[in-house]
Amino acid sequence: MERIPILQMGRHLLVTIQIDMHDQTALRLQDDLSAKIEATGANGVLIDVSSLEMVDSFIGRMLVSISDIARILGATTVVVGIQPAVAITLVELGLSLGGVKTALNVERGMAMLNAVNGGAHN
Repeated sequence: MERIPILQMGRHLLVTIQIDMHDQTALRLQDDLSAKIEATGANGVLIDVSSLEMVDSFIGRMLVSISDIARILGATTVVVGIQPAVAITLVELGLSLGGVKTALNVERGMAMLNAVNGGAHN
């Protein structure tokens, strides 16, 4: 089973999903990201989903779950790069990603994390 890399950038973690997300991959990402937040004390998580061309309801729920877990551990999550077709699918599935912050791209997502966390990125 493939692992999705989690990169540390100062006080933020960057996750770039460049493979098709399967249920087990999403569960492993949830576990790996939780452990990495705890180990590093990260206060922000940026998840780039721009390579995902489709999602199902499980993956949509996992994004919400990952964001909720990160919040409980003291980190803000921003999901970036949602393609229009993915956004349409999420809405059609009734998944609004409630509580999940989103931004158009990585640059805007990092700016959002920096603003939410008081500009602290070191």
